[in-house]
Amino acid sequence: MSEIDPKDLAAYAETADAWFRENVVRDPGFMLPLTFMEVGTDQQFHFLQDWQHKVWEAGYLGAAWPQAYGGRGLDQAFQNEATKAMRRHGGPIMLNAIGINWAGPLLLDIGSEAHKQTYLKGIVSAEDIWCQGFSEPEHGSDLGSAQTRAVRDGDSYVLNGSKIWTTLGRHAKYMILLCRTDPSAGRKYDGLSFILTPMTVPGVRTVPIRKLTGEHGFTQTFFTDARVPAEGLVGKEGEGWRVAMRTLEYERGARGGQAGGYVSVGSDAFEVVEMAKRMERAGAPALDDPLIRDRMVEFMIEIQSMSLCRQRLAVPALNTDHPAGLPLSFKLMATEFGRRVNEFAVSLTGARGAYYVGDERAVDDGIWTRAYLNAFSGTIGGGTSQIQHNIIGEHVLGLPKS
Repeated sequence: MSEIDPKDLAAYAETADAWFRENVVRDPGFMLPLTFMEVGTDQQFHFLQDWQHKVWEAGYLGAAWPQAYGGRGLDQAFQNEATKAMRRHGGPIMLNAIGINWAGPLLLDIGSEAHKQTYLKGIVSAEDIWCQGFSEPEHGSDLGSAQTRAVRDGDSYVLNGSKIWTTLGRHAKYMILLCRTDPSAGRKYDGLSFILTPMTVPGVRTVPIRKLTGEHGFTQTFFTDARVPAEGLVGKEGEGWRVAMRTLEYERGARGGQAGGYVSVGSDAFEVVEMAKRMERAGAPALDDPLIRDRMVEFMIEIQSMSLCRQRLAVPALNTDHPAGLPLSFKLMATEFGRRVNEFAVSLTGARGAYYVGDERAVDDGIWTRAYLNAFSGTIGGGTSQIQHNIIGEHVLGLPKS
């Protein structure tokens, strides 16, 4: 990539800022999801699909992806400016999270030319929604024990089994699927393969899962003699574990190449401060309580720490000891921070924290309770916080397994 002309970058940033200022819809007349894992209604889905397509069409999503695959072929700095403008004006989330953040970068890096031509443009334009088929009902976080079978039959694989917590599974056109092609392999990790799987073929069925938040952002996916094209194999048979681990590096932020935008709205501790001014403790604003003020200062310190960590991630010379150590730590730190901030916010609302979205007695229409319940999805997705602690301890710090 040639050197960036600062004038070109500044002009792009200015037009992006103007575009988002003019086009962002903050209140479409219904509740907008805080994360892509919270899209529970057709109304939400279609609004966000249209929004992502509009952002892409304007040139502010996928700007750094090659033009041949639906991008603009610009330097990553241009996309970064567009994403900043999107945040500044409070734009809705990008819907196709698994496509633009995981499947897309993976295919750009190691996919075949046919994969890139077939899938990438539909990913970034939101025409083709993707989901992830990793977790299974009986195996929890033990991803290596996946039992969904894929048997090669000519130019196809025949699938049987089940995947769970399939975000957007009801709407998805494709799935990134980790399945077992060789049950006789010596190590459980050696018999797995990674297949780009269409969700619209006979034998694929999704069943919505009602979450604690009340919506149906997840599904369980069942495969019954589902026949999918063998050309969807990424890498070779038996290399699925390696490909899946690479995919998780994108999910955890340890690798770049994502299309841009954001797929969740982070917790804003400054909004908690404003809410604490309105809540009362012993007849006075809650923020007057020295213990509450002290806790809020701690949150502000953490925000600054995470901001500096994010800046450090962009400096290669500061990431030489353990290249994935910082992003893995940041994922753990940021998701747990979101959970704790929202938990604290709910505690400030007192007994009214028991009321949920739609109840007139709820504080701020129940957004704090809703955000707290949804925060757990961030601490689970991409590897639970417990798994993240283990990975950092063993692979970054070199601690023993026991």
